[in-house]
Amino acid sequence: MTTTKAVRPPNRPAGGGAGDAVKGVLRSRWIGPIGLFAGAVAPILIATPYAMNVMTSALIFVMLAVGLNIVVGQCGLLDLGYAAFFAVGAYTSGILATRLHWPLFATVPAVIVVTVLAGIVVGGPTLRLRSDYLAIVTLGFGEIIRVTANNLDITGGPEGIYGIPSLSVGGVDLGNSVVFYYVVLAIVACAVLGANRLIRSRLGRAWRFIREDEDAAEAMGVHTYRVKMAAYIAGAVWGGLAGVLFGAQLSAISPASFTFLQSALVLMAVVLGGMGSTPGVVIGALFVTMLPEALRGLSDYRYFAFGALLIIVMVLRPQGLWPARTREPERTARRSTRPTPLDSEVSGR
Repeated sequence: MTTTKAVRPPNRPAGGGAGDAVKGVLRSRWIGPIGLFAGAVAPILIATPYAMNVMTSALIFVMLAVGLNIVVGQCGLLDLGYAAFFAVGAYTSGILATRLHWPLFATVPAVIVVTVLAGIVVGGPTLRLRSDYLAIVTLGFGEIIRVTANNLDITGGPEGIYGIPSLSVGGVDLGNSVVFYYVVLAIVACAVLGANRLIRSRLGRAWRFIREDEDAAEAMGVHTYRVKMAAYIAGAVWGGLAGVLFGAQLSAISPASFTFLQSALVLMAVVLGGMGSTPGVVIGALFVTMLPEALRGLSDYRYFAFGALLIIVMVLRPQGLWPARTREPERTARRSTRPTPLDSEVSGR
């Protein structure tokens, strides 16, 4: 009787070199705290009004990109009107703060409720569509919100809303540029952490199943409509909260701040950083907001250079600056190296 031995894959050699070291650093759980520490140290290095304004705007843009990443990167829903939820949050908080004299923090629950309702109203009839059709509908929704805000008296019409108060807690004004930056940093860090926890949850796995193959996910028992609605509502809430911070930073909002270009820039940050990758999206958002400011010395050629750099990055890194990585190959490799009953029987003989 001939005995057949189980064939195992060869063990990886020790010391994979610099490439493995870089991969280990990128997958480290310390990446988040390191990024948060860098953000906390930045005002110590440079705290000019211009620098604080740019860094605060970058943080708000990070929150927008993380919210859109849930919709586009995780669930695979192409949304071209994401600035609409940004506008809904900004106008809701602005109206309550200027007309009813609510503190901005007190407007947050109302903003969450309104953005959830907006997500349900828009997503209800549209999330049964797919791909290009969904993109066209969301683009139309974004324009409807902008035109509506441009023509209503309560939103201030083309002039918008001005005189939005700064953030305050217990009568303590947080309007100082450095203090406001740290408040925004803490809120955005919580938003990024919350989005990452959602992505790693059971719901996040369902989002990825739908992104890869919606028909197969539905055949396996995933209620695709409800799961897509959950992604759309989560993205709407993130965008609305970013709108609150936006209004608090500028103390004024207008329809010109919520055009299709804003939606396109947020989508660019998601694609450039790596769809489905939370660290990648954060880096992509910082890249999109900081690079034009770094190129300001080129004056009229600034956006030409910016576009050229974007093309170069996408050619060299087509999957994004920090693409999403799955742990499935590692788990498969670990399972393949575990001893099997056949291995034990063969070794005993």
